[in-house]
Amino acid sequence: MTPSKLRTNMTPDLGVLLRHWRDLRGRSQLDLSLDTGISQRQISFVESGRSVPGRQTLMTIAQALDIPLRDRNTLLLAAGYAPMFSESAWDSAEMTSVTNALTRMLRQHEPFPALVMDRYWNVLMTNESAPRFFGCFIDMAARRGPRNMLHLMFDPLGMRPYVANWPDVARSLFERVYRESIGRVIDEKTKDLLAELLAYPDVKSEWKNPVAIGFMPVIPLGFVKGDRVLNYFSMVTTVGTPQTVAAQELRIECMFPADEATETHHAEMMGTAHKP
Repeated sequence: MTPSKLRTNMTPDLGVLLRHWRDLRGRSQLDLSLDTGISQRQISFVESGRSVPGRQTLMTIAQALDIPLRDRNTLLLAAGYAPMFSESAWDSAEMTSVTNALTRMLRQHEPFPALVMDRYWNVLMTNESAPRFFGCFIDMAARRGPRNMLHLMFDPLGMRPYVANWPDVARSLFERVYRESIGRVIDEKTKDLLAELLAYPDVKSEWKNPVAIGFMPVIPLGFVKGDRVLNYFSMVTTVGTPQTVAAQELRIECMFPADEATETHHAEMMGTAHKP
């Protein structure tokens, strides 16, 4: 099949995809025209299947609609072009500079937990403190892989019994799933993950629609250890200007003590902890 025939046959799918993303972003064809400098007539022709845009025009539209890199590849394929953004694994050779940077960040965050996750909250890398910290509460070695932070927090056999403010934390985690989803889009695999979380005992469906809780800058994550509650908050870092799918979908989560007492008790607890 020649490239021109491929583009012609795939054009209707391209139009459906572009309309989907435009509707998702709440943009009219006129809005998109003003954002990109591409005529509304041309956008209409593309969406109706009467025209196939050039590669750069298509990427200009994708940029204006803030379409994730993985989905930009899908658009390119639908238009008959080769993908532009590598979909190699996060630990592939081309990601070496990024993974080296992640390793340094994780190491520098000691003695507090830090970990790297993919878009579905699966743990890819940790510093030494992360498994030691969670090992102070549960037997991490007994949990089946791959390790997923959301399941760890929602599972009654995981960290859930040790979370002091678990209902508030559960609500905030649902909110984070929506807020931190790549391109602000809940894909099918994320929907499956949310359904699995809702299947845990005593998880309420309305928690998927959280409301503001209190007036604190963050919701502290309290862990009960003996007669003490250790309070933490987390910061999430992403890769700036990613040019591969894996780089865009990585995020680094670092836990910090929320108060001086927690910092002191954390040092005591980790000083007596054993590596799992």
